[in-house]
Amino acid sequence: MFLQWLLEGGRGPGMPDEIVANRNARGELTGLVYYGAQLIVAADDAAAIDAIAVETRKHPGLRSFVGPKDVVDALWDRVRSWHAAPTLVRTVQPLYVLEPRALHDSGRDVDVRRARDDEADLVAEHSARMILDELGYDPRANRGSFVASVRRAIAAGAWWVWVVDGDLRFQCNVGPRSAATAQVQGVWTPPEQRGHGYATLALAAAARRLFATETTLSLYVNDFNAPAIALYERLGFTRAGTFTTYLFP
Repeated sequence: MFLQWLLEGGRGPGMPDEIVANRNARGELTGLVYYGAQLIVAADDAAAIDAIAVETRKHPGLRSFVGPKDVVDALWDRVRSWHAAPTLVRTVQPLYVLEPRALHDSGRDVDVRRARDDEADLVAEHSARMILDELGYDPRANRGSFVASVRRAIAAGAWWVWVVDGDLRFQCNVGPRSAATAQVQGVWTPPEQRGHGYATLALAAAARRLFATETTLSLYVNDFNAPAIALYERLGFTRAGTFTTYLFP
């Protein structure tokens, strides 16, 4: 999804152009990899993964490897002899897709909307709590930079929130978009707001609004996050594949 977004001209603020393609002897594209803070990869065969492994030597300091499970695991097998060891591996991350006709919508609307600039601190705080919970590191260690990145995403219309009387009930953001799908990220209901069905109502409302412009929605989730998986399947998301993420110091 992210790689397709790049191929279609997508760029994030300050994102470097480090996209490497691999082709076979017939000139056919067999692999594609993005190098930034993280490595995002797709490949069709072992030869492409071999070539990407060699290229990866030129890119030290990567924070993570992300991509289809078979490809990422195979890449790690090729670089593990010289690469820093991962601090965390999310081995199975189901990939889900939602089509408009499949959305299970109760019809009850709630005030899910794009976040405002004056809500950047609120969104950043909850985003940091989610990252700490799921990935084990706290982006608030560099708070100024983190809040600035959230503020840029809000300006781009990426963050969606449900706020009632100043309290956040739900938030998510829309990341890479392609002609085929838009990737939903950062789905979060604060622990103190859980148990009321807020996420079901809010994500359905957000999906309904997004389908005014998007063909499908997609996301991936850790396999141990049973409540999130139940939420997505309840709303009509269907499993389409498996991702894996390796996180490094």
